[in-house]
Formats: sequence, structure tokens, C-alpha cells
Amino acid sequence: MKLWSDSFKDGGYIPGEFAFCVADPHTHATLSANRNPHFSWSDLPQGTKSLALICHDPDVPSRGDDVNQEGKTVPPDLPRVDFFHWVLIDLPGSASAIKAGEFSDGVTARGKSASELPDGARQGLNDYTNWFAADPEMAGDYYGYDGPCPPWNDSIVHRYIFTLYALDIARVPVEGKFTGQQARAAIRGNILAEAGMVGIYTLNPAVKRP
Repeated sequence: MKLWSDSFKDGGYIPGEFAFCVADPHTHATLSANRNPHFSWSDLPQGTKSLALICHDPDVPSRGDDVNQEGKTVPPDLPRVDFFHWVLIDLPGSASAIKAGEFSDGVTARGKSASELPDGARQGLNDYTNWFAADPEMAGDYYGYDGPCPPWNDSIVHRYIFTLYALDIARVPVEGKFTGQQARAAIRGNILAEAGMVGIYTLNPAVKRP
């Protein structure tokens, strides 16, 4: 099973058009085009009935004390946690690609809706839902893809792991406002194969890209 993208190289830097925010010399960060990247895949195992694509950042600070605070830096040894950026399930097993911008094109304040998608595909909540919960201008349910926006004062480059799963079920057994954790738990035991790509991103000009 193979996965590739025309939007970025595996292990390479994610272009700003596929991010939620880009660096700004005056405000540290500003909203970006927030388009989902392109993906294509091949060599699915026999018996694949549906596909799931999940993107998470494993490098999010476990505490927000220093996050985006002037005169402070998020230390590299701070424990990190997962942050889900995209939960896409029930893609038909016959699908072979996702176009750039097909599922997200622009930042939507207060989130995107869980609208019906072609061919029965569904999207879960990403973790901007919790991140913006206390912000009256941005609070809402964020379904689908919303790209990178790591703390602008983080001392490390963040990794964005896109994993495509080939499943032996046509519909993942989750309903309603499901999360990345719930979707990942629901497909456990139904995975025929998986393939992944990693993109990196930072908003901190002081951090050297690998």
C-alpha cells in the first residue's frame, strides 16, 4: 500500500497554503488559505471496503502556560500530546485520490459543519473544537480538515502525520460528533493495511527547519 502527495514531500515542509496559520513579522501568526493537501494512493489490499484518513500532530504542548506568550518559549522537554487535524472516514474502497482543497479551502470562524460528503464519506471533529471553545469569536464545532498552527514560540518543529487506513468494513461504527480518538479506536481490528506520510511545520522563525 502506497501513499503520496503532490502538495509536500514525505518528511518535508508543508507549504503555507495548507496551513491554518502562517508566520507574520508583526503579529507572529496570521490566518492562511487552510486548504487540505492532495493525496493519492495505490496497492490497496484485497477486501478493502472503505478508507480512513487521519492527521494528527503528536508534538502539541501538554500544558499551555507558555504557549504564544511574549518573552517566553515553550521548552523542548515539555511532554507532548496528540492534536487531531483531520478525521475522514468511510471513503469508498474504490477511491484513489483526494484533490487539494477538496475538503477545506479557507478558515471558517466557528467551524465547518458536518455536511454530507460524496459517496457517503464522513468527517469527524478536529481538535480546534476544544482549542477555540473559550473564544467567543471562534468557538464552534470544527469538522474536517484544519491545518497546522503550532505555537509561534515553540522551540521544536511540529510533525503532522497523515495515515491512510484500508478497512474491511464499509462504515466505521461511530456516529454524531465523533473525534479522532474515537475514530481510531473504532477502526482497531478492522485495518487491513496502512500507509503514512509526515509533514513538518513551524511558525517560529528562530527554529531551524530540519
